[in-house]
Amino acid sequence: MKHQDIYKGKLIAIDEAVAHIASDNDVVVAQCASEPQGCMSRFHIVADRVQDVRVFSVLTLKAYDFYMKKEMKGHFELASWFHAPGSREALKANTGTVTYVPNMLHRAATDRIHARRPDIFFGTCTPPDRHGFVSLSLGITYEKDIIEAARLVILEVNPRLPRTFGDTQLHVSQVDYFVEHEQEVPFLPAPEPSAIDLAIGEHIAGLVEDGSTIQLGIGGIPNAAAMALKGKRDLGVHTEMLVDSMMELYELGVVTNARKGLKRGKFVTTFAMGSRKFYDWLDDNVAVEFQRGRWVNDPAVVAQNARMVSINTCISVDLTGQVASESIGTNQYSGTGGQSDTAQGAVAGTDGLGKSIIACYSTAKGGTVSTITPTLMEGSAVTLHRSLVDHVVTEHGVARLRGRTVRERAKELINVAHPDFRAELTVKARNLGYL
Repeated sequence: MKHQDIYKGKLIAIDEAVAHIASDNDVVVAQCASEPQGCMSRFHIVADRVQDVRVFSVLTLKAYDFYMKKEMKGHFELASWFHAPGSREALKANTGTVTYVPNMLHRAATDRIHARRPDIFFGTCTPPDRHGFVSLSLGITYEKDIIEAARLVILEVNPRLPRTFGDTQLHVSQVDYFVEHEQEVPFLPAPEPSAIDLAIGEHIAGLVEDGSTIQLGIGGIPNAAAMALKGKRDLGVHTEMLVDSMMELYELGVVTNARKGLKRGKFVTTFAMGSRKFYDWLDDNVAVEFQRGRWVNDPAVVAQNARMVSINTCISVDLTGQVASESIGTNQYSGTGGQSDTAQGAVAGTDGLGKSIIACYSTAKGGTVSTITPTLMEGSAVTLHRSLVDHVVTEHGVARLRGRTVRERAKELINVAHPDFRAELTVKARNLGYL
């Protein structure tokens, strides 16, 4: 049978696709810009006939009815690997419809498959090409592994998605159903860096040598770091998330990928999100290779890159170097993501030249709270173990912690804390026996 006929024979309406959800199903949806928004917007229509459906996701971009409404409790539960504004709002409202899945990004898919085989996968893709292959486009962090394990695979076809390379291809025969849903691809606004962001960015750039391979995330601090890297040469990119700033550094000739230890000449990523210009740049771009998160973020793989530099942000750091990046006390704010993966890989670099950088503002809540703390707030999840912490950067400088004693660490961290809190931190460090 011709692939065009296979595709047409699997084409159904969105409500027909959603009707496949049954009680006690584990449903996994694609993340971020790959989110199947057409189907997810209709999950709630089956609530009256289903119970105990778990929907696994990362960074849900919309506040969908299936988890935002209290009446969905007992019918649907969003099981999030990484919280976003919608899931945080539902948690605050105590809807009883949101939970968190502790994870490290490179094992998110395999750990969940180990716990229980997924029932349905909902994702997005490009229209099939002349050979019958669709592209999963903007993300295969866990998506490809789940597709291979799920009992049923349903993809939303969106012609506005870029066709990307790597492990993103899937033949129409490997998909159970398609729904056609054209919409603008979700985009990511680039925040304008503040003066504090720029100061942190300059400190970060001072730690990055020419020829380094970088992992960089999103937000004001990473954007400022990217701006500060414009004077560097021959940088490479091996990152879980690819964003506009990476494209901009490439166009400036800063990123060449010429001196990488792995896949020389290629950007390596597991998912991407950015502007329309960025998506157009990704389309049919052989310089960018998408691979599964279990490979891209495997610390043993990350460690093989030349002069690997992992750049991440956090919420707070205690005086021994414990890093909390995902929760504020017992309040789960975001998720572990790939921070632990890439930080471990960078400091274990096989060339011995890797670096891990954790960045944060020195204060929070309008300058009333220090992010450098004597101890972490009770209940805070430790995202990065203190033995794995290398550099901590604030707008006040760089604290070098790798291999240092608790006394040395406390002194380093107090020196990069906000000046208004240094005396208090010193007293508390002495009381705790750190100094």
